[in-house]
Amino acid sequence: MMKQILVKNLLDYKKFVLQSLHALILFLAVSCSNIKNIQVSNQLSKNYCNQEKIQTYTPDELPSPIHTLDIDTLLASRFSFQSLNTAHAIGVLDLLKKYMYVKRCFDENPSIENKVEMLELSQKIYHKIHQTSLEISAIAGELDCEEERADQIANFLKNIEDDAETKLTVGAIVIGATGALITGFLLTNGNLGNLGEKIGILSSVTEGILGLLILRNKKKIFFSHPRNPLKDIWEGNKTSEIFPKSIWYFLNYYDPDRPEEPSLRYQIIDRWMSFGQISMDKTKRKRKLIDLYFGLGGLYSAEQLYNRANMLDQLEATINLMQQDLKVLTTEIEFLKF
Repeated sequence: MMKQILVKNLLDYKKFVLQSLHALILFLAVSCSNIKNIQVSNQLSKNYCNQEKIQTYTPDELPSPIHTLDIDTLLASRFSFQSLNTAHAIGVLDLLKKYMYVKRCFDENPSIENKVEMLELSQKIYHKIHQTSLEISAIAGELDCEEERADQIANFLKNIEDDAETKLTVGAIVIGATGALITGFLLTNGNLGNLGEKIGILSSVTEGILGLLILRNKKKIFFSHPRNPLKDIWEGNKTSEIFPKSIWYFLNYYDPDRPEEPSLRYQIIDRWMSFGQISMDKTKRKRKLIDLYFGLGGLYSAEQLYNRANMLDQLEATINLMQQDLKVLTTEIEFLKF
């Protein structure tokens, strides 16, 4: 009688294991289906961060590197190199030069005409500074939006992975505990042969399968970015369809006579490589990452989306540094009045 009960328990356990595996397969199928359905319903392929027009300037319209110009001695004596380069980037270097000479005339002959001309030149300079500041804010806002967009989808994907991992872990614990109890009970009845060992092996195999599924519990989702600021930074073409002239000059300026000060664009890429965000090895994996991050979009894991968000954040921080340069320029202009 006891043996019949144990055999029945064994059959029930086998049935339980099969049902668990079947439920697990259904769970994985439903999880994958949910990702696809949510992607379509939320239109993740659309980029809602860009409200800017495409930049259409030519290489000839970009400012020439300031170290190739002959800077007027009057300007060089009153402004730092940082401010002169900023003024050149935003297109007010000639206005600033004219303002300095008119001011000198005004100091010698404080006429109404000189005063009015100074005010007009000052207004033009400050208008250009304000316009550039708005351009910087607009680009920084787009980058911040793209960063938040990548973070949001990464968090969404990570929550799905965590939920799946929790269910798989609970399943492994339940199966392991049940198998241990039945195996221990069977082993106490030595006259039942090696049934206990078989049950132990079966439960261990099932736990191993669940553990393997936990390790392979990595989801991916299609993430689109047809307007890709990272691409312009990586490729470094002469012009950019995303960054205005002044910002593109700011990012790419480099003086060959000062090799210890590479361009900001180069420094950004160097950080990406140094921090392992882009592999330094010439491998297929590196090629895939380059195509993914700097292309039109593709299948991203949560980790890759977080990485993309960090890259956008680094670029945004670098561009915002130009606001500091504008502030220094403004301060030095204001200092002329004293």
